Amino acid sequence: MSGVEASTVLARIRSWWAEARANPYFRIGIAGAVIVAMLDQASKYWIVEILRLPARGRIEISGIFDLTFVQNYGASFGMLAGGVVSRVFLSVLVFGVAIGLAIWLGKLRRPVAATGVVFVIGGALGNLYDRIAYGYVVDFLDFSGLYFPWVFNLADTAINIGVGLLLLDAWNTRERKPPA
Repeated sequence: MSGVEASTVLARIRSWWAEARANPYFRIGIAGAVIVAMLDQASKYWIVEILRLPARGRIEISGIFDLTFVQNYGASFGMLAGGVVSRVFLSVLVFGVAIGLAIWLGKLRRPVAATGVVFVIGGALGNLYDRIAYGYVVDFLDFSGLYFPWVFNLADTAINIGVGLLLLDAWNTRERKPPA
């Protein structure tokens, strides 16, 4: 990279940083994402360290909901499960997505979209921590009594809420063409 290219990149970063610092959604959003990740980690700590639920262990709560500890070595719903290569690939991918969303959050001026991004970042960071620290993601929310076959966690819930809010924002801000 030449000196001119490097100075252009630095100027763009400084410009983005100034815009992000002035954006209240960014400042509040980063704190919110950290809180989401911390709540996720606290819930996983409770399952693994306080309840000491063994892997594949289950506590029956009701006819529709149980606590079932699953070590998820893949991405969402166990997809892309594999060894070290899968773990590294998923970790790098999730980290890149979180950084990209944080950059977008610095520019967002719509509260619903910003809230959606915050939930996705927080959930992504919660699961990323597990993947780096343990090599798998701790899942424990089991709604198999409702014929939902996957076990998930609070980070997954936050990601899905975030995606839902982003879809709602896209629906509400789409350009409407007048009828012909």
